[in-house]
This record gives sequence, structure tokens and C-alpha cells, in this order.
Amino acid sequence: MINFDNSATSFPKPDVVKKAVLEAMTRFGGNPGRSGHKISIETAEAVYSARTAAADFFGAESDNVVFTQNCTHALNMAIKGTASAGCHIIISSLEHNSVLRPVHALSKGTCSYSIAQVSQNDGETVENFNKLITPHTKIIACTLGSNVTGQILPFRSIADLCRKHEICFIADGAQACGVIPVSLLDGINILCTAGHKSLYGPSGTGLLVTDGKYKIKPIMEGGTGSASMEKDQPDLLPDSLESGTINTSGAIGLGAGIRFVKKLGMDRIYDHENKLCRIFIHETENIGRMTVYRGETENYLPIVSFNVAGLSANETAAKLSDMGFALRGGLHCSGLAHTSLGTVPDGTVRFSPSVFNSEKEVYSLVSAIKKIAAESA
Repeated sequence: MINFDNSATSFPKPDVVKKAVLEAMTRFGGNPGRSGHKISIETAEAVYSARTAAADFFGAESDNVVFTQNCTHALNMAIKGTASAGCHIIISSLEHNSVLRPVHALSKGTCSYSIAQVSQNDGETVENFNKLITPHTKIIACTLGSNVTGQILPFRSIADLCRKHEICFIADGAQACGVIPVSLLDGINILCTAGHKSLYGPSGTGLLVTDGKYKIKPIMEGGTGSASMEKDQPDLLPDSLESGTINTSGAIGLGAGIRFVKKLGMDRIYDHENKLCRIFIHETENIGRMTVYRGETENYLPIVSFNVAGLSANETAAKLSDMGFALRGGLHCSGLAHTSLGTVPDGTVRFSPSVFNSEKEVYSLVSAIKKIAAESA
């Protein structure tokens, strides 16, 4: 199988990540921060090295980097941990359910939320957020780039808006981190991201990175290896948000993935993946029965959504799978985005290459799509 579903999980993983995970399983088998023996101490040092790699990559203090299960876990901690009674939250019209669902759950209590429409015009998008701000708005939570179309939001301008109104800016970086430069220096207060996508870490890894300006209340409590006689959860980061034993091998593997991205260079990664997207769009534009969902701007991550007439998105993806290509069809856990796109209820087929894909593989995919389109006519 040729994997073009890297927006779900990047595969294959770099050799350095596989090596790091194997080393973690064979050498770093202690519980970090729980014991004073050599195995535990060496494991803690390896985890701290991964934590500092993430901190350096995203412009944060090491202690403000929290390892999570995935981006969904991080977003739930960030949103529910900063929300207060009666607060108003603004999200975008392109949100993944990892943002929509925790915000919607809070609205069943005393909180409320509004949805800002994202347009092809960045200034208009920012103004749409601005118009929804009320005296009770305490959080803006939005994606940096859509997981459906790849459209990049004007997140630095949204950050400026948040700073002006003293609003906590929580960013979903699942699709953007590792592809385009993202940092807390952009004005993001809490950055949540997946480790297993464009950071090339193992599955079951994610990050919450904060500038410390807004206190995040724990949504779970437990053992942290610190302040064990206290009944209350420790107040210091990362302990307050890392209850229980972390995914040690995953964290060490994620650190290796971040170093891989940094060494290779995000510009190089983006240029390669974006070139594959341009080839895909160019080679399919004359397929009469195919629709590509992209605006005219270049402000996109390397993701392309499309459909073939006469077939549902899942049918097209299934046919491509039978021909040796892995693409994701459906709604991509982003009902809001597909509603905005007008592709409900079937969704789209999503093409998302990684740095390990080649031009030859893209041309082979295009040939397969041409065949499917001809057969469905």
C-alpha cells in the first residue's frame, strides 16, 4: 500500500523514530520520576530530553510542555481546564470534533459558544471572529489549518485579536505542526498538537504546550511522583497535567520525530509535500467527473480533498484501497468543515502526502483515479 493518508497518521516513520522507540523498550524501562534507582533516572533523563526538544521547537519553557495521549486529549485539557462558569467561547467553522465536542459539552452547563465563519479572505475571517467577541468571551479555540481542505487560518492575526481583548488563544496544531512554523511566539497561549502526524512520532502521543499565562485546571488527578502526601493535585507544571505514568516510549519516540523534522527542515518538508499536491491538482484538473475542493489562494497545508461524480467518498476510497492506495474518505471527524464546504453527508476523499512519498507515486494515484472516474461514468 502507498500511504496518502498522512493527515490521519504519518506512515512510514523515520528510522530514527523506530530506533528511539526500540531503545526506549530495551533500555529506558523505568518509571520516570517515580524511583531513585538508575533505570528510573536514565528513563527520566531521556523523557526530559524529549520534553526540551519539544520546548525548543515550539518556543516554550521545558516545564510548560505536557505529554498527552493525542491532540484530542490535549485540547480537552486546555479547553475544559481554562473555561470558567458563564464564559463565552469562539471557535471556527472549520473545527475538528476535538474542539467542537468539548466546547459543545461545556455549553450544556453555564458556558456558551459561537462559530466564526472562515472565508477565503483572511481579513474577513479575522473580522468574523472580532464581531463575535463579547465581554464574556474568555477563549478562542481554533485550528491552525483545516484537516479537510488544508486551508491555513490567519492564526497570528487571531492571536493579536486575543491579546488585545485579553482572551486565551487555544490552537489546534494537529495538521500544521511540523509542516509550517508554529510557535508560542506567534501569540498562541496554549498549543495542542498530535505527535503521530507531521511530527512523525508514534501513535498515542500528543503535546500541550503553554506560555503559562492562563492557568489550566486539571481534568483528572492522580499520581505524579511529586507531593505524594498532598490530597490536592500538585499545582506545578508539567505534574499538574500529567497524572499517572506517561507513554515513556512514545514520548522518547516523539522527541526523535521532532529532531528529525528540525534536522530536515520544515521549509524542505513543506516544499516537497506541497509540490506533490500541485502535481496531483494539475494532473487531475482535466478529469471531468472529479471535483477538487480548494480556493484560489496558496494559503494551504499539503492536503487536497476531492470527489468523483457518481461515487460516494467512501466508495472512491475503497476502490483506491483495492488498487493499492490509502486515502481517507468520509467526514474526517469534521462535520463543521464539511457543512461549510457543502459536502455533507458523504464528505470527501482526502489526499495527504508525507515527506516519504514520491512524484512517481502521485502519478500512479492519478492514473488510478482516472480509471475509477471512467468506470463510474
